Amino acid sequence: MKLLAVVTGEYGRRKALNLREYGPKNWTVNLWAAPSHFPIIIDEPRDFLPATLPPADLILAVGEHPGISELLPDVAKMTGARAMIAPVDNAAWLPKGLMNQLRGWMKDVGVECVFPKPFCSLTEKSYSLRGQRVEYDNALIAEFARYFGKPSIKVAVDQDSKTIASVHVERDATCGCMRYVAEKIVGVKIADAEFQAGMLHHHYPCLASMGIDSDYSDTLLHVSGNTFRDAFSEALKPHTQTLYFRPDGFVEK
Repeated sequence: MKLLAVVTGEYGRRKALNLREYGPKNWTVNLWAAPSHFPIIIDEPRDFLPATLPPADLILAVGEHPGISELLPDVAKMTGARAMIAPVDNAAWLPKGLMNQLRGWMKDVGVECVFPKPFCSLTEKSYSLRGQRVEYDNALIAEFARYFGKPSIKVAVDQDSKTIASVHVERDATCGCMRYVAEKIVGVKIADAEFQAGMLHHHYPCLASMGIDSDYSDTLLHVSGNTFRDAFSEALKPHTQTLYFRPDGFVEK
């Protein structure tokens, strides 16, 4: 699969470089450093595009300016891309109204797109969380989400010390954060693992927004961190015991 990452700064560049280093060997990951400043009104998007762009199957739109959205239909035409992932890790970069416009623009040029909010909510069948969850059906996006998106892990436990012995990352976050957490959490008590996963996620650091998001009534940084905590909670279920309290004198009917 051929990917083109449209970046403007460290947020997108870190993701693209992680994909290039740790993605499947049969993926080709190219970067285009798009302009980072735009006028209030963009009369002609092609004025901001290079003469050529490499062919791509999938566009990863990880710019840090809303003006990038107006360039993406032409980027798709130039590259031949058939699908696009435009994550929303900061609503200021892709407000909801603009997101809806972008979906229509890309549909007009034959490109299916998803808008995972946050990026680490993407799975092979859906994106976003809670009441914002959206299902999709696209082979290219699902192929990407096999390897990157909502973190998924398997955990081995040292039964004598009740600590994390090793972590196998089945699906990493696109930025590489789960791989970092998996390395740092070895040796942590399983009772503390969920909390420590959230702390390590913040320390990586996660670059999702720290402002309150109206869809979640929470920061996207916190929503993202919870996907890491949840991954460890799920992976550790076979290794944890739930204790139930029965009051004195309780009679089961």
